[in-house]
Amino acid sequence: MSENCNHDCSSCAAACPSKGEGNGTQRENMYEKPNQLSDVKHIIGVVSGKGGVGKSLVTSMLAVLMQRKGYRVGILDADITGPSIPKAFGLDKPVEGDDLGMIPPATTTGIEVMSVNLMLDDVTSPVIWRGPVIAGTVKQFWTDTIWKDIDYLFVDCPPGTGDVPLTVFQSLPLDGILIVSSPQELVSMIVEKAANMARMMHIPVLGLVENMSSVICPDCGREIKVFGESHIEEIALKFGYPLLGRIPLDYKLAALCDRGMIELMENHYLDAAADALEGGCPVEKEKDKE
Repeated sequence: MSENCNHDCSSCAAACPSKGEGNGTQRENMYEKPNQLSDVKHIIGVVSGKGGVGKSLVTSMLAVLMQRKGYRVGILDADITGPSIPKAFGLDKPVEGDDLGMIPPATTTGIEVMSVNLMLDDVTSPVIWRGPVIAGTVKQFWTDTIWKDIDYLFVDCPPGTGDVPLTVFQSLPLDGILIVSSPQELVSMIVEKAANMARMMHIPVLGLVENMSSVICPDCGREIKVFGESHIEEIALKFGYPLLGRIPLDYKLAALCDRGMIELMENHYLDAAADALEGGCPVEKEKDKE
């Protein structure tokens, strides 16, 4: 325990015996209990060291791919001040609930989503809350929501290594995280921050995904590296993480997100990532239950 410890583990990323680091039982005691009606088999966090690299896009795409594989999928949108998941799915159904808990609305193909934007009268209204309130809301999305029969719950974390990602790491029993980056060298440094945070918190890193890796010229088919040479392979090698996918600048994919039709995407950018999740966190498929 640090001599400067204030005994508030909820706001601290340090590894120390009082938090149960290295002790599975004690660490599990730190997790917030889910709703009594919830049944979630695996929780995957999607994080980034900075904003604007496509973390919500990766979350949405993986949710679609896992749903297509026959699994029941949910998305917990923990990016409270910048929620974009409902927009990508064209989801505007309000959150319903009763004394037993909140019921997340489902997308066209049945992906359940809990997001603050589904609770606002005007989706353009800013969420001007301080850190503790935001962190408390994220906890409620886990404890008060009825996540019923979910095979894979994806948590779209806010960028950075601050209060809310820390809350997710400490409050939810994550199976692991995926780190999203873009090719710029500056971003590479920030990816290392996210990777080091995961290591300090003893959260497994399942792999890396690079967004905006390049653009394909529609006329000649030449690959253009808009942001220069990528360093993602160097980072993957340095930390020993698999590189699970590269997403180019794809105007068709962007158009689908703008129209709220991400579930109609047709590409193979993250097939390897979905296969890795399926292989690393296997569960019984919904179609096999019937």
